[in-house]
Amino acid sequence: MSITGTWDHRPINRRQLLGRAALGAGALLAARPLSAGALTRGPFSDPLFTLGVASGDPLPDGVVLWTRLAPVPLAPDGSGGLPARRVPVRWEVAHDDRFRRVARRGVTLTGPEVGHSVHVEVEGLDPAREYFYRFLVGPQESPTGRTRTAPRPGRGDRVRFAVASCQHYQDGYFTAYGHMAREDLDLVVHLGDYIYEGGPAPTKPRQHDGPEPETLAGYRNRHALYRTDADLRAAHAAAPWVVTFDDHEVDNDWAGLSPQDRIGVNATTESWLARRAVAFQAYYEHLPLRRAQVPRGSDMLLYRRVGYSDLLTLNVLDTRQYRDDQDGARRLDPARTLTGPQQERWVIDGLQRSRSRWNVLAQQVFFAQRDLTAGPAQGFSADSWDGYVPARERITRAVQDGRVENFVVLTGDVHKHYCADVHAVPGDVASPTLGSEFVTTSIATGGDGQDISAGGRAVLAENPHILFTNEQRGYLRCEVDRQTWRGDFRVVPYVQTPGAPITTRASYVVQAGRPGAAAA
Repeated sequence: MSITGTWDHRPINRRQLLGRAALGAGALLAARPLSAGALTRGPFSDPLFTLGVASGDPLPDGVVLWTRLAPVPLAPDGSGGLPARRVPVRWEVAHDDRFRRVARRGVTLTGPEVGHSVHVEVEGLDPAREYFYRFLVGPQESPTGRTRTAPRPGRGDRVRFAVASCQHYQDGYFTAYGHMAREDLDLVVHLGDYIYEGGPAPTKPRQHDGPEPETLAGYRNRHALYRTDADLRAAHAAAPWVVTFDDHEVDNDWAGLSPQDRIGVNATTESWLARRAVAFQAYYEHLPLRRAQVPRGSDMLLYRRVGYSDLLTLNVLDTRQYRDDQDGARRLDPARTLTGPQQERWVIDGLQRSRSRWNVLAQQVFFAQRDLTAGPAQGFSADSWDGYVPARERITRAVQDGRVENFVVLTGDVHKHYCADVHAVPGDVASPTLGSEFVTTSIATGGDGQDISAGGRAVLAENPHILFTNEQRGYLRCEVDRQTWRGDFRVVPYVQTPGAPITTRASYVVQAGRPGAAAA
């Protein structure tokens, strides 16, 4: 049992794809090659695989493998402690964790222009199989990772995966990831805020010394800092990941061509796009993404479609790069968009053409209506789909008119667990139920949290289509077959000290063909 199988994304021609690949390949060729003897002395005698290993975006016949060579992960210049030289890296994929039965092996080059990161797109594997992988440089061997390929189309009947978001290093320990690593998962879906860009905060339980990053070195070191967490490394090594970013990978609440502080305040358009470009580059360098996701300057193709046989399709969205700037006063303006018109057409077309049993939006911000003000007045987050109401209605109308079956939305961002139903008329429980939304809480952002606050109870009272909320840290675990979608809201009681246990706070299920969630 594993996940994903078919890929679809914006049209891209061969010249564009080769151009993206050349961004990395050309830079590597420009660096001087490394002699064989250099691999056993100098920085190459220090541990190289300090940031761990990862896999991602699996297919029936392959998967992406990732690592980054960094003997000094937080070197001030962002180099990871390596010289500006090309390094040959061997890789192996095996049927067993002792590598007695190697299925595929090869050698790739990495160098300074990609932060000595390694992305290998392995092909020729068997579908629906568990594999183990590792990297080798000279005499050094990486930790062993475990991954899974997808089943052939029409063959997969069950999938088990986790959904995570929002892991603020300063707010607490990533204990939830340690528990996630011990789950028997086919996949992890990460919905953004993989890093936080803010500067140090002395009252937080885990501190760092770096200022808010604006350079490539700064973003590289912020990612490397997060990878020093052993629980995060363990979760990456335990299962393949599918990732998309939200705002904090670049700048809080950024929107398209607008940073948080807005153009003309503390940034020009040129300086903002330059910052976006280095943030995107560091993001790519630290996650198991394919060549199609190699950034081109300040642009990065991140939205894509991931299929698990005909059981489930994940429409992985990018709700930052193409959105209009937040403006609550214009939340009803039909000209405004959260996804950009091209991605919106792609979403609608994919949903209406899908033949999957379950059709999923894997995205960043709250989708169902969420009135945050008690009483007859209403208050909404301008950063969520509530700030772009006609854009949301175009999607829900397409779901209703296209009779899209078993519509589910997966969401992060808000640092709380939620289960909500999505209605044809937002917030009107008398209107047809189109699907359900499962929102994962944060891994650490917000500190220890609590079961539910007075504000959380007020949101439940004000929004009858919201069935559940919880304000502790943790993740969402989903178990899906052809009859049932089950979401388990997994929580830890504290994150400001390590070692917390994990429990399932609540479970909600959706029955295929019967829109709407119910407590398990």
